[in-house]
Amino acid sequence: MAELEALKPGNVHIFADGHGMTVQDFILSAEAASKVIVNAGFSLGERILSSVEATQKVVNCNTNLGVILLCAPLLHAALLPSSDTFAEKLSSVLANTTVSDAEHAFAAIRLAKPAGLGESAQYDVYQPANCTLLQAMLEAAPRDMIAQQYANNYVNVVDGLAHYRQMLIQWQRPAWAVTALHLHFMTRFLDSHLVRKYGETVARLVQEEAAAHEAELLKAYNPKNYQAPLLRFDAELKKRGLNPGTSADLTVAALFLHALDIC
Repeated sequence: MAELEALKPGNVHIFADGHGMTVQDFILSAEAASKVIVNAGFSLGERILSSVEATQKVVNCNTNLGVILLCAPLLHAALLPSSDTFAEKLSSVLANTTVSDAEHAFAAIRLAKPAGLGESAQYDVYQPANCTLLQAMLEAAPRDMIAQQYANNYVNVVDGLAHYRQMLIQWQRPAWAVTALHLHFMTRFLDSHLVRKYGETVARLVQEEAAAHEAELLKAYNPKNYQAPLLRFDAELKKRGLNPGTSADLTVAALFLHALDIC
């Protein structure tokens, strides 16, 4: 809900639906997934697949695969009965993924049918898993920001969380801090969803456009004064069919980590 209530250029939010999806689709998806992702008895892979299955029962589109792939390990680590730091527990969760976890995650990806998903010469989700989930993510990391978090112990999500908290202190407005967080991810990384669907050239253009808007937003004493240009940017991206979905997924993961209050 925190993510949906913020103006996130190119994505679905309370100011504007888009890309054939509505705010209500995302609310229904979150409600459905939240009921199963917290099952303490699940393996990591079961946590992922069950959440996607629950989502698909209430919406007919891919609203949250990336969110689930990112948040499931965070939740899995939070549930570990250990005196280790959260970073240590997360590292352990990622290092100890299994072939079964990969099988469940591959099934979840096939079920969600993310846009732009092709075939891979190694660890193809359309083939039986012959690797652990971490091995699959390591192979995909150079071309996918979600997989990259599995490979780098979520360093980019943690960095984003620090930026969100900084903007929260500066502005005292949670929704605008989320907008800043989303632009932070759009600006610092090529959005994997855009790269898969439209190629690196288009993704880089959107990155440059986002950087210009981020620079102006961060100058604002009152961020609402920059709302109109951001709404225009949002409308332009949607008119061009460009959805920086991975940036939104990373935004949710950072907010989820903030809500856990253990990092």
